[in-house]
Amino acid sequence: MELIIKPTERCNFKCTFCSSTSIADDVSDELGLEHIYTFLRRFPDTHTIIVNGGDPLMMKPSYYTKLLAHLDEHDYPTTVAFTTNLWPFYMKPEKWLDIFLHPRIGITTSFHYGDSRLKGDYSVFSEEDFWAVSDKMLELVGYRPGFISVIDEVNADKALDNVRLAKKMGVECKLNYTMASGIAGRPYQLSKMYSIYLDVYEAGLTEWEFNTKQMVERLRNESMMCPQNRACDSTIRALQPSGDYYSCGAMGDDREYAIDFEREMAGEFFTPLQHDPDIQTMRSDGECYSCPMFQICNGCKKTVKDTRRHNMVETHCTLMKQLAPRIIDANNG
Repeated sequence: MELIIKPTERCNFKCTFCSSTSIADDVSDELGLEHIYTFLRRFPDTHTIIVNGGDPLMMKPSYYTKLLAHLDEHDYPTTVAFTTNLWPFYMKPEKWLDIFLHPRIGITTSFHYGDSRLKGDYSVFSEEDFWAVSDKMLELVGYRPGFISVIDEVNADKALDNVRLAKKMGVECKLNYTMASGIAGRPYQLSKMYSIYLDVYEAGLTEWEFNTKQMVERLRNESMMCPQNRACDSTIRALQPSGDYYSCGAMGDDREYAIDFEREMAGEFFTPLQHDPDIQTMRSDGECYSCPMFQICNGCKKTVKDTRRHNMVETHCTLMKQLAPRIIDANNG
């Protein structure tokens, strides 16, 4: 089992693309540690707690010190993976260093080119800033973290530049497409994203981009990772700051397909995403089931929902059919 926690919706950045913006009813809400402890008692084999936000570093360090102590005390096999912009660490590394050096902790950060990733003063988080943060991590923690780049219509032309930067840094990046949550009102079309992954593959940059690696395995591998696992609600849970409980962090942002926390903690088990016919396939005419791109197009139920709700199915399908021979060649290569 994996657990995604969002301790807070607060963030020190003012990014214009962020799916978490304008979601929280009250940004002062903080996820109580007891919710996490209860979850771990129910699922003691949880191998990863993924911490995102908001930004995780908007919480006091003591929050994570207590969580780590609890994991150690009960000898859980659990690692803790932060996804953070790292700016608070860069500004005051002494505040976070003990936590970052803990053997259970791993760090992923974020960067992409363009002017949509903004610091708290609304200035652009530049490549120079990003190198400074990465250098500080290397100096004090001992490694450069990999990073996530969020791709949308505005910055798609710079997508490969992010991968080239990852290569220069010697790390792996992950090009994620924008989903329709919060102020991100329209998703970035999935087939356009796969056109980018093909460009990464054909440019010889696969080694430095996570999703391109997954692309060249997806057609022949039924054991998929998020966002391509059609049974993801069997292995992933998500807790929001208010304590709301979901099987998917993105669905949690939409406040849809909630799970009754108390009932599941009492012994029941729910797989809500596997039972709604409206999110099983993009097309309602059954054509998806005979298409070689079935796993790619219909792996993520959130993507299916977004694509259908925004009337993007036909444009997605047309482009994906054009890309299919290249994707199949990549899988056979």
